[in-house]
Amino acid sequence: MDALTGLLDGPRARGAFLLRSVLDPPWSLRIQDEAPLTLVVLLRGGAVLLPDTGAVRPLGEGDVAILRGPEPYTVADDPATPPQVIIHPGQRCSTVRGESLEQAMDLGVRTWGNSPDGATVMLTGTYQLHGEIGRRLLGALPQLLVLPPEERLTPLVRLINDEIVQDVPGQEAILDRLLDLLLVAVLRTWFARPEAEAPAWYRAHADPVVGRALRMLHNNPAHAWTVAGLAGATGVSRAGLARRFAELVGEPPMSYLTGWRLALAADLLREPDATVASVARQVGYGSPFALSTAFKRERGISPHEHRVGASAG
Repeated sequence: MDALTGLLDGPRARGAFLLRSVLDPPWSLRIQDEAPLTLVVLLRGGAVLLPDTGAVRPLGEGDVAILRGPEPYTVADDPATPPQVIIHPGQRCSTVRGESLEQAMDLGVRTWGNSPDGATVMLTGTYQLHGEIGRRLLGALPQLLVLPPEERLTPLVRLINDEIVQDVPGQEAILDRLLDLLLVAVLRTWFARPEAEAPAWYRAHADPVVGRALRMLHNNPAHAWTVAGLAGATGVSRAGLARRFAELVGEPPMSYLTGWRLALAADLLREPDATVASVARQVGYGSPFALSTAFKRERGISPHEHRVGASAG
């Protein structure tokens, strides 16, 4: 496992909000759903994204955008069009005066808009990510990124567009997995672009030595890793690995491993049947006490307090 895979290995899409919008101008949607991550694909026509802070970003046919929340934004046919619809938390939609529009703009299975033959068609997928691993990746993303049409993304977009209008058993599970695949493909494509400023831990995966060490740490966090053990497995000296790892990743191997273990633990502790003891074993701590001590030292709260806070959220 790597950190990008980790984003969706725990808090992956489970009943994610996924909607096909069909709209004729003038239209303007004020999005204030507080979602941590939203993916928008423009299938037909044109639109503009208007973050509350930052420049207006036009969207053309085939463009894919990722928006990192919870800050609100507006998507419209034109920057001058005033908002007509507000999307609230829980994907409740209303007029600016608060009148419900859920029935009035219903166009069928997971389809919504003001015209069944609108000039603009877009797909919107919204994640409710609360995992620590997800936060690590989200922190590396800009508030808004836009990718032009990419040949490698087209088959996934086509599959989602075909599936979203099917009223058949199992549709939700299929759409969740397709949304996961599309998100990972978009993020990989984005991080490969020079303007993306991919985080150090992502770039380091391309290094033959450090990349191998990272994969070993990610794949088996419960192992009793040492710098010497990692160095032997990667075929370099202990000093050489320590120096190269710190240069490329930005921190020593064991410091990185601690952060990864605690991020995994934070996610695992949210599972209803997990115990501190079982989580400690899974992430490489010899006892519940050892995990609790490390968790509280790094995060300022105990695993129990973390779980209670997660349940309340």
